[in-house]
Amino acid sequence: MRITVNVAMTLDGKIDTVTRQGAKISSVSDWERVDKLRAESDAILVGGHTLLDEDPRLNVKSAKLREERVARGLEPDPVKVGIVSTSTLSDNSHFLTEGAGEIIIFTTQRTSANQLAFLREMGVVVFVLGKKRVDLHATMEVLKEFGTENLMVEGGGAIIAALLAKGLVDEIQAYIAPLIFGGATAPTLADGMGFLEGINLDLISVEKVKDGGILAKYEVA
Repeated sequence: MRITVNVAMTLDGKIDTVTRQGAKISSVSDWERVDKLRAESDAILVGGHTLLDEDPRLNVKSAKLREERVARGLEPDPVKVGIVSTSTLSDNSHFLTEGAGEIIIFTTQRTSANQLAFLREMGVVVFVLGKKRVDLHATMEVLKEFGTENLMVEGGGAIIAALLAKGLVDEIQAYIAPLIFGGATAPTLADGMGFLEGINLDLISVEKVKDGGILAKYEVA
């Protein structure tokens, strides 16, 4: 299974402002690229903060791309995957109610029995993998069993850092917008405790985007 992290960030490495309300970073042209990457993926994964705070839809927006997926014998949308230590989703969640893709949530024993029952009633496939934190290696094994060959990770910084720490990222695609957000507490591509020795990357390509941004692609060494 190939795991690709896709992220839009500012020149100073921020993926949101200090308010953490999903600030707009990507341009129209970059969103077209992201939509194509979604359409090429078997599943799209987000971490708990993104899942609960931003409630993403994670659908393919282009009608043409959706039709192409159907022509290949796939659902119009990829599988949606959430990794969340304590799930508190409700029945008005965009993540749960919008799109045609199957939904899988990986959580821990911290999620209540009522929430687990609710998720299953909503048609979600639920796995409890851990007491306080989701076992990421076990998660990837489950996704492989579901036939996932190309997994796209859309954030946020905590889950990206956790996946990098476990050696579970193959590629990073980073759109760097001509913006600066600043703020010591604003989230970055890789949050958490940090890496004392760093994560080495091999540059695949760099492309100047017509809006003034840069698209950089790296293989994780």
